[in-house]
Amino acid sequence: MNTSLAWLPADEFTRILEGISDVHERSRAFADASRINTLYSIMRAGSGHLGSSFSAADTVSWLLLQEMRSPFEPGGDIYFSSKGHDAPGLYASLIGLGALPEEKLHQLRRLGGLPGHPDVSIPHMHANTGSLGMGISRAKGMILGDRLAGARRRVYVLTGDGELQEGQNWEALAGAVRHAMDELTVIVDHNKIQSDTWVAEVSDLGDLEAKFRSFGWGVLRCDGNSAQELDTVFRLREKEYAGVPAVIIADTVKGAGAATFEATSMPEGEWRYRFHSGAPAREDYLRAYGELVASLDALLGRHGLAPLAFSRADLTLPVKPSGPQLPQVYGRALVNRALADERIVALDADLVLDTGLIPFSEALPERFVECGIAEQDMVSMAGGLASRGLLPFVHSFSCFLHARPNEQIYTNASEHRKIVYVGSLAGLIPAAPGHSHQAVRDISALGAVPGLVVLEPANSAETEAAVDYCADAGSSTYLRLVSTPVSEEAEALGAGPLTLGHGRVVRAGGRTVAIGSGPIVLTQLLRAAELLTAEGIELTVVALPWLNRVDSAWLADLAAGADQLFVVENHYTHGGQADLIARSLLELGGERLPAFTGIGLTEVPRCGTEAEALDAHGLSAKRLAERIQERVRSGAHR
Repeated sequence: MNTSLAWLPADEFTRILEGISDVHERSRAFADASRINTLYSIMRAGSGHLGSSFSAADTVSWLLLQEMRSPFEPGGDIYFSSKGHDAPGLYASLIGLGALPEEKLHQLRRLGGLPGHPDVSIPHMHANTGSLGMGISRAKGMILGDRLAGARRRVYVLTGDGELQEGQNWEALAGAVRHAMDELTVIVDHNKIQSDTWVAEVSDLGDLEAKFRSFGWGVLRCDGNSAQELDTVFRLREKEYAGVPAVIIADTVKGAGAATFEATSMPEGEWRYRFHSGAPAREDYLRAYGELVASLDALLGRHGLAPLAFSRADLTLPVKPSGPQLPQVYGRALVNRALADERIVALDADLVLDTGLIPFSEALPERFVECGIAEQDMVSMAGGLASRGLLPFVHSFSCFLHARPNEQIYTNASEHRKIVYVGSLAGLIPAAPGHSHQAVRDISALGAVPGLVVLEPANSAETEAAVDYCADAGSSTYLRLVSTPVSEEAEALGAGPLTLGHGRVVRAGGRTVAIGSGPIVLTQLLRAAELLTAEGIELTVVALPWLNRVDSAWLADLAAGADQLFVVENHYTHGGQADLIARSLLELGGERLPAFTGIGLTEVPRCGTEAEALDAHGLSAKRLAERIQERVRSGAHR
């Protein structure tokens, strides 16, 4: 889609800062200018988190402009976001202050640009994010490290209110008081909405002020979208709580600054905030852009400044690929199975839209449990449900589901409880959110759990079959679902019988054989096969959906027909499917085994477009064809 997008060049930020003497008006103007550029960068990228960036913009502006001492100098005060979704807004502010190169505004979520979530590879980003709740603990470590070095600086941490559902936040509070960390100020961006819906409707936080006070923290509260109130509350923090850590509960509006995005503009009864993630529709963009420009031009006019001067570009914006999305296919299949099986209960971790569970929550609300941003609690609850004869299906993004509650998953396994774990957003793609959301170590993290089968379907038909397999199997299962739309090639493969440890040939070829699972890898392998045909190499492509199981007899038959065997995986090379198959081949023994090559990720996954990330990690069709051709031409064999 072609469209014209506008952004504010750096000299406009300079003009605002130099032309407005009132500190409150200046901070507000800077925040709105940052919002305009945040909107631009997210529209250009085709994804990002508007609501969180906008709700936090006033707090970030006040901190950077007025509160922090030398924030861009060595030894200066530190600010970082624990919630992480507001990274686009922070980038825009840093660019406006000259702390990041201006050209980076055009490179949000691109390879070599600005990652979708905080990353310490970017100047002045002091901490990465992962699953939520780590920020206060990280800040405590920074402060202790400074003290050991004989240094002292203030550390400001922004958390989300939904984020406070993670237990680590509360573990961190007592130690900060024990060490009298008056350097530490936590600001809660209390916009009252988490990923899907209202915090109070998911896991009400209760009396936040009383909770923090009970640990001995200083507690203040203000309108976090008002520079005047932020000024007042930070002065009170210095005066009243000089010797202790303090929290400022900043009541904000998600999407603040543009009525189009503001949660307060949601129709009565609407349960889902539409602008948590993703780029807005063109009509919403134009309306919000007009609102922001009108508000900021009026503010500039009050101070005798000329209207905003924009830079513009005519761009072809990213187009979302078409095709079925497996979490949505899965969600419908789960409802159908649950209607026939009263044991099934679905648990979710604040991702009901992305895990495909809206149909289940509507059809079977009494068997749907929204656990909020608390994966460890959710998995242990599932263990309790299983102990009472129920069959829990547990849902989150793969990156959060396999890691944070890993100990709880293992404990459930030690009790021999059957549970189905369903991780969406699995693998390298989409790469735009960055490494915190790219689940490429989940097979290694869960593959060794006793009695847990790891399964990745290739398309809609195999996903539907996988739901039945998971419900009928005698073991627990981790169902790994890619969230990007399935390609036509992968969808056309249909589904074969799901026999544990067995794969199927999906493209017949010669004695060069490649094994893969899931729609991303199989699509790239099928395309690579076409490229290799032109080079005289006929590639046999095999779909093996079992990631931690392989049948030795099936593998022996496959190996007997192969001179070269490649295993390509949407995962790190260590601890994945290739390691399993290589070991199984060696255990088979015999006089002749095919030459073996495992291909997967070897470094922290890169942020960028789908094509950029696949190519950067050697998983694009072109790169796979080159790698396979090189190995075949070299005559590598056992």
